[in-house]
Amino acid sequence: MCPSLIKSISLEVLKNQDLCIEIERLIKNNHIMSTLTVPSPQPSPREDAQNLHRAFKGLGCDTGAVVNILAHRDASHRDHILQEYETLFSHDLRKVLADELHGNLKKAVLLWMENPAERDAIALRQAIKSVPLFDARGVTELICTRTCAQIRQIKQVYSSKWSSLEDDVKSHASGDHKRLLLAYINTTRYEGPEIDALLVESDANFIRKVKAGSSYIYVCMHACMQAIKDVTSGSFKNGLSAILQCAENPAKYYAKVMRKAMRGLGTHDTAVIRVVVTRAEIDMQEIKVEYQKRFKKPLVDVIHSETSGHYRSFLLALIAG
Repeated sequence: MCPSLIKSISLEVLKNQDLCIEIERLIKNNHIMSTLTVPSPQPSPREDAQNLHRAFKGLGCDTGAVVNILAHRDASHRDHILQEYETLFSHDLRKVLADELHGNLKKAVLLWMENPAERDAIALRQAIKSVPLFDARGVTELICTRTCAQIRQIKQVYSSKWSSLEDDVKSHASGDHKRLLLAYINTTRYEGPEIDALLVESDANFIRKVKAGSSYIYVCMHACMQAIKDVTSGSFKNGLSAILQCAENPAKYYAKVMRKAMRGLGTHDTAVIRVVVTRAEIDMQEIKVEYQKRFKKPLVDVIHSETSGHYRSFLLALIAG
């Protein structure tokens, strides 16, 4: 596959409908799109820190109390809890949680306690270093659905904790998929509200030429998606598809990710955790609607049937709304 196709589809056509526009809209309507529920009034961060400390004392952790507190606090409040816990008890709450919790609940809660850039960097590192195989879908989702500003923050966090994100992608990805990821990481994309109609038309014409012998009746997302299906494959195809789908309808894209993660034998818990934790405060309400519309089942019911214990309780607390 020629590198010019990567550039044309992923960096030019889509830059005019970047996900950041959708995210800004969702943030403005956060009270509608978020499924996070918080008590009114919220306890003070100090009170929460003290209650968490009590939950850790004794012979065993009161895991239910930990879930009931942390699953119902927004990002700012969680950050203040971390600060208060450090002040009161001279311990990093995240390290205490890592010692006291186990399994998928531990993974979900620890990711939940990070700010968005830290969370994405950690999830990316886990996907890149996934054993036994590089998690191509996870890496694609975390890179190709983020805005330029988000990518810059992720790169800073990643390099401060481990190594260069670009170097790790070069070492573990391959072929056109690698070129796509590197292009997305390193290229500044347009993120404003205005659309350059001539540029869109020019790029769409290029895509039409790639699909030799055919022509499109009109320029639209579906035509671009069809071109991707016809002339690409594998992880490269998944990456381009993720970019297009998130530009058109992020909630629909994430509903599909959740479906794949919980369909058939076994559950891909890493993907479930990643989507629930990263989208609960952004657009999980829309994702639930899309899931119901597309797959005829409530997402809450599916998660309930595919998970168990406090892990189930935590995920359902985040998405129940």
